Order: sequence, then C-alpha cells, then structure tokens
Amino acid sequence: MTIIIERMQPAQADDARAVVAAGCLEFFGRPPVDFDDMAAIAAHYAPPSGTFLVLLDGDRVVGTGAVRRWDAEICELKRMWFLPEYRGEGWGRRMAERLFEFARGAGYKQIRLDTTPELEAANRLYRRLGFCPIDRYHSGHGTIFMEKRL
Repeated sequence: MTIIIERMQPAQADDARAVVAAGCLEFFGRPPVDFDDMAAIAAHYAPPSGTFLVLLDGDRVVGTGAVRRWDAEICELKRMWFLPEYRGEGWGRRMAERLFEFARGAGYKQIRLDTTPELEAANRLYRRLGFCPIDRYHSGHGTIFMEKRL
C-alpha cells in the first residue's frame, strides 16, 4: 500500500477522531479532555487560516496533524497523533514539515504547541524540529509549552 499525507476529507473525520481518541486512551488512560475542535474539524481548521491533515495507508487514516490560527502571526500545531505501528518511522517529522509549509504559506511567523510529559517521543521530535520552551500561553490541559519561528 502507498502511505501519503493529504488534507482530510469530510468522510475521513470519524476515522481521524478515532486516531486521536486512541492516542489519548493509550497515553492518558482516558478519552480526550478537550475534544470540541474534533467535533467540528472544518470550523476549527478551515483554510485559509488552518488545515487538518491525515496520514493514509491506502484508504485507512493512521495519523493526524493540524494547524489552527492563534492570531495574525502565530498558529498552533494540534492533533499530532499516529497509530502505534506508524510511530518511529519519520511520519511525525514529515507531517510537521507539511504543516510548517502550510503555516508559512498562510503568513504565520511562529508556531506554538502544548504537550505533556507523557508524550516523551513527541516532545523529543518537537525539540529536534526546533521548538523551544515558552511560558504558558493558554489555560488548557497542557503543561509543556513550546514555540518555533517559521
């Protein structure tokens, strides 16, 4: 099968939600706490200020990643999740690079994210991608906050 990254189609939304929910259950032992954006993906990640990408193995959604607007110059990296058998294969880096490309094209100067200590491999990836620690920028559930210049 061919593995590709593409913009999520409406018919893939349920499968994308399932990938995110599975990751939360695996790492946190519970469904996602803040899942409002996933209930209305198009509203939260609509172009031209946002995008929601999926990693497809054939027609199966096996990973997700998104960018949404924070303000005119800053966007937020969101929903980077991959099924276990697709981790450690470079798909996270490829997904992030595609999202950075989108963000630059949309005119953003910086990209932020929030994460937690449980996501050790993801946090290592973020540091390798050039993200640096910053102060808390919202009151959500994340405990680690990072930013990268685009």
